[in-house]
Amino acid sequence: MEDDSKLRTFLAIDIDENLIANILDIQREFKSTKADVKYVSKENLHLTLKFFGDVDESMLSKISKVVKETLLGFKPIKLDFSGLGAFPSDNHVNVIWIGVFENNELLNLVNRLNKGFNGLGFKEEKNFKSHLTIGRMRNSRNKNEVKDIIHNFKGFEVGVMEVFKLSLKKSDLTPAGPVYSDLEIFEFNLKK
Repeated sequence: MEDDSKLRTFLAIDIDENLIANILDIQREFKSTKADVKYVSKENLHLTLKFFGDVDESMLSKISKVVKETLLGFKPIKLDFSGLGAFPSDNHVNVIWIGVFENNELLNLVNRLNKGFNGLGFKEEKNFKSHLTIGRMRNSRNKNEVKDIIHNFKGFEVGVMEVFKLSLKKSDLTPAGPVYSDLEIFEFNLKK
């Protein structure tokens, strides 16, 4: 039986509206293959910085404190979304993603957040790879067409956005898919 006092949570960057149209165009390319892919809906598009899993509500204030302290003095970060890839690899497609061009400010932010989260008992994820999940393959139907699209879009420029805030989200799992809602929004460059 699931514990009602626990919330499935993660820290994320929401995707700007100006990038959504380009992302939906890419998803349409995959839809044309008739592959069995579960696409991320536009309202659920985000960049996960840290997945906490099921946490007690009492832990939320501690997570919040770490994020607020980490963001002190942090300037907005510019993210460049480009290219497509897959996990675990382009030849074995389970998850389809859009890449984020290597960004030292983002890596610095993630490392500083992880240091604080480690102090709360959360395990650090090794080799953080920033990516935007756009779909998950349910089976291998038309897998070769999917692989071709990933290959053809390797260098495709999706767009650039500036990050001014982070969102602590909860995820409610439903038969229709996850429903995300904001628990707290954290603005960059907060004053003490």
